[in-house]
This record gives sequence, structure tokens and C-alpha cells, in this order.
Amino acid sequence: MPIKLSFEALEVLDVIDRTGTFAEAAELLHRVPSALTYLVQKIESDLGVELFDRSGRRARLTQAGRVLVEEGRQLLKAARQLEMKAQGIQRGWESELSICLDEILPFGSLWPYVRSFYEMETITRLRLSTEVLGGVWDALITGRADLAVGAVGEPPHAANIAARPIGALRHLFVVAPGHPLAAIPEPLDRGTIAGFRGAVISDTSRELQPQSVATYDGQPVVVVPTLAAKVGALCEGIAVGMLPERVAEGLIREGKLVARRIAGVREHTRCYLAWREDKGGHALDWWVGQLDKGDLVDRLFNARM
Repeated sequence: MPIKLSFEALEVLDVIDRTGTFAEAAELLHRVPSALTYLVQKIESDLGVELFDRSGRRARLTQAGRVLVEEGRQLLKAARQLEMKAQGIQRGWESELSICLDEILPFGSLWPYVRSFYEMETITRLRLSTEVLGGVWDALITGRADLAVGAVGEPPHAANIAARPIGALRHLFVVAPGHPLAAIPEPLDRGTIAGFRGAVISDTSRELQPQSVATYDGQPVVVVPTLAAKVGALCEGIAVGMLPERVAEGLIREGKLVARRIAGVREHTRCYLAWREDKGGHALDWWVGQLDKGDLVDRLFNARM
């Protein structure tokens, strides 16, 4: 069944309603009133509905006309946005850009960048997400993300993936003040730690081999979904584990956790900014230009404070 309404008709009805008269609408649209009258009569004839109450001097919509105009405005808005999107894509802007942040970094530190990006009034929609450990690399490789912020560990060997180091996280081994490990002389050894439950955040990888951080052979663990949940388990004394120094330092000052020195554990983790070179566009270029800093990790944590 052919559609009887056109965007031209919806636009005319919108202007008539906003101005209140056919004459004022015609002047605004640079047309003669008789042309608008003919168009409205044709719409009414085609649809079999009366759109305007003609009993008064001003053009007042009937109930059916009001529904048509108000919902038609939504269609006009969507059509204008579609035009802008097509024009933006032609100029090199992506319709959508997916950015994935490692869950261990402060998500709120991205908001100033997001605000600056939207102030450019591009057609690109941002899709923000978080992943854990190898899940950040996994999201990039599988196409769930175009840009990865704070991916940890060495970049995987994959075509079309560019990566830049953006700093490192120093980790501290922490326990609740009342935990047995808080009273054992330092440095703690692996065997001693393995006798107590550890807390680990579940790796969100779907295709890559999942990673784990600082667990020991035979150590019982509780697997939690988020950094906040891990912090909760540590502060409650339910488990022990590593936290980024920038996350742990405030909890240590508050007396909720204590840091314990341990032997033979790598304390620093290198972080990367990485992106898909096969998904390049102006939006991705802008974000890479903003975030490709050797000290970005420190900047993100400082922005939170």
C-alpha cells in the first residue's frame, strides 16, 4: 500500500499549526496561500480525515490533525538527523564509535573528554563500555570496541591493531587490618599467602585466553564481577589481593586496608591505548589525539580527585 503522506506535507502542516493561519504559513514557506489550501485538502481527501476545524478565523487542528502534526514532527526530526548523518559520514565522521575502558580505571575521568567531543556537534554517537583484564583486548579484536583505553599486558598479535603505552599501574598487596596476614612479619612469601582466600575480578574475555592477577597455586579464590566488589571483599576481610596503588591509598589512609610487602611479585602493570586502524575516521582520530599521552593513566586518576 503506497504511503500517502510526504515530508513536504508534514512540514506544511507543522508550519500552519505554529503560525495559526494559512496566510502566515504561506509567507513563511514562500508559497501562495492557495497552494497550501490545495495541499491540505488533498491530504484530507487521500487520508479520509478532517485535519482542521474551519469554523473560526484561525486554523485549529482537529484531534486527528493534532496527532498527525505531533507525530509528524518526530518524523521530520528523524529525517533531518538522517540527512545530517549521511552528510557527516560523507565528510569522514563515523556514525558510531565504541570506546572500551579497563574497569580498573576511573570511568568518570572520561566525562571531560566526552563533553569536549559533543561540543563539536558531530554526527557520531558514542558507545562507552568497560571490560576487565584481557576483556579489553578481546573487545578490540572481536570488534566490540574501536578504541581501548587502559588495556593491560602486552598487545596481542593482530592485524589492524595499533597500540601506544600510556603509563603503568603500581599494585599493592592489601588486607583488612584484622586479617591474620596483617600480623605476619614481612615480606610475605607465596606459600603463606596461598593459605588464604584471594579475591579476583572475573576476566571478561570471550575469545582470548582469560587472564588472572596475582593468584598462587592452590590458593582458594572468590571471583567477583567488579573492582568495587573486590574492594568490598578485601575491606571485609573475606579475601586478600592486589589493588592499584591509586585505588588502595585512600582506603589505607582511612584504616580500612593495610599494605603488606610480598616477595617475588611484579608490582607494575603497563597499560596501553589501542585502536582498530581499519575503523579509522575523524571521531577515532580525535579521541586518539586526546588520549595518546605517555602519562594518561596518571591523568585519569588525577582527574578523579
